[in-house]
Amino acid sequence: MGRLMAIDYGRKRCGIAVTDPMRIIASGLTTVATAQLIDFVKNYAGKEQLDGIIVGLPRTVQGELSESMNYITPGINRLKKVLPEIPVTFFDERFTSVIAHRSMIECGMKKMQRRDKAIVDEIAATIILNDYLQSKTYNDL
Repeated sequence: MGRLMAIDYGRKRCGIAVTDPMRIIASGLTTVATAQLIDFVKNYAGKEQLDGIIVGLPRTVQGELSESMNYITPGINRLKKVLPEIPVTFFDERFTSVIAHRSMIECGMKKMQRRDKAIVDEIAATIILNDYLQSKTYNDL
């Protein structure tokens, strides 16, 4: 069984999280510039068995797709062309940035650290992956 990777796709940078090989725990991995995402994922997949990629699906509060899909879709389509053997799944990411900020406060991070958008993106990717794993656990019962 290989790892799953989550991407919190942004215009400038992408937060990345991965599971352990048993797909029990999701952990933040890093944040990469969006322009470097494909190379990063390709290199990672060359070192680790990667069985799937989960991409945050931005929706409005009303449940409609957000305007962000205008730049996410072409980027993910390029990723799919480069790594056609790895399935890509979109998963609802509503409120992940808000939850990430709250968790940073609860963990006692200083205000300057909480302003670091790269950390927020990595935590958001971890939340997306955890939510995805939980949805699969409950659906399998």
